[in-house]
Amino acid sequence: MAALLVACGDSPAPDSATFSPAQYDLVLQGGTLYSGADEPPFIGDIAINGDRIAGVGNLGEYQATQAIDVTGLAVMPGLIDIHSHALSDQPDQGIFGWPDAENLIRQGVTTVIEGNDGSSPVPLEPSFEAIAALPPAINFGSFIGHGSIRALVVGEDDRPPTEEELELMREQVALGMEQGAFGLSSGLIYAPGRFADTDEVVELARVAGQYNGMYISHMREEGLALLDSVAETILIGEEAGLPTQLTHHKVVGAPMWGASADSLRLVDEAIERGVDVSIDQYPYTASSTNLMILFPGWALDGGREALLARMADPSQRQRLRNDIIYNIEVDRGGDDPANVVLAGCPHDESLNGMNLSQVLLQQGQEVSKANAAELLMDLVAAGNCSAVFHAMVEEDVHNIMRHPRTMIASDGGVEGPSSRAVHPRNYGTFARLIGHYARDLE
Repeated sequence: MAALLVACGDSPAPDSATFSPAQYDLVLQGGTLYSGADEPPFIGDIAINGDRIAGVGNLGEYQATQAIDVTGLAVMPGLIDIHSHALSDQPDQGIFGWPDAENLIRQGVTTVIEGNDGSSPVPLEPSFEAIAALPPAINFGSFIGHGSIRALVVGEDDRPPTEEELELMREQVALGMEQGAFGLSSGLIYAPGRFADTDEVVELARVAGQYNGMYISHMREEGLALLDSVAETILIGEEAGLPTQLTHHKVVGAPMWGASADSLRLVDEAIERGVDVSIDQYPYTASSTNLMILFPGWALDGGREALLARMADPSQRQRLRNDIIYNIEVDRGGDDPANVVLAGCPHDESLNGMNLSQVLLQQGQEVSKANAAELLMDLVAAGNCSAVFHAMVEEDVHNIMRHPRTMIASDGGVEGPSSRAVHPRNYGTFARLIGHYARDLE
């Protein structure tokens, strides 16, 4: 405003012999600018020098190395994907395989936050240095993962940490925060994070809070025990004294459909008490993770070798099969083997894109939940697969999306061409939000 007042004042015009127009590397001309604030869009220009915005609005006279006419196009700040899995265990995958991150850039994403669901590099600094050396086309940040720290200190066993181990875990959280983490993430639905009780997580979240970090959680349950899990996530933030976030908030399984009204009520009640609670979500009725999401916690105690031993024991295999059938019926299986679609099976890529019913038919088996449970155990024994699980409804997606504390996140990664049948959230999250939900439905 000060610059505007000076320009409109009574000062004499500059001498044309000494006047030098502004110099810019790039100018986007005549776009419809959305600032990201709660204000209407306006027509204007954006000037860029190097990797910084140098001016916004009516730029007046200028010279630019490159000018692009964006008349009729919307221009907005880059999006932040707060729940990303940009890293990969494979050196030719993720941000290291595709540093241009086109699947994100083409959605308007310019910053990703990694280290979600309790899984992150420990320590963080080497990965930060490796990413900076690329450098990638997107900005990169990370949480420090509770599950990764627990695996490092306690291992894969279902037991509480000793006092000495808990102190080592505190030290790892502090180190992660000092190395630049945004806060502590947990994946209390996954091993080994699921073996932690609430008090353990509170203790570690308290350390993150001392560094002004936040707590973000893949909750223990998103199906039958959803409301207890929401309450736990809120309690951890409240007890530890830091902001807390329900990540990729969803309602899984037909018995719970519609329960978003109750989960959001818990959020609102916490906010009224002064707890800083937020939510993120992806705009789809299908989730994606590995097949062991359908396995009970007791079977995961001790890690993969212990799981394989249990599957080889007839009595334990029978118990495991029954528990998997239960999860197919009431949880992420959507009550139908056809609702579980294999996305990535490294040991047999021919399975990618097939649902469990199709695989059973291909094998000459009857389609049943019992046979699907046996198939799941065989697939995990062969190396495991990622999958897409169709077990949600639009009613809950809409309810959660409309909450004022909800932000959109992909829960996806940096993807390039591959044989995997990945979840469309990797490519379409933000376009679907703006095109389908904001434009078409509203």
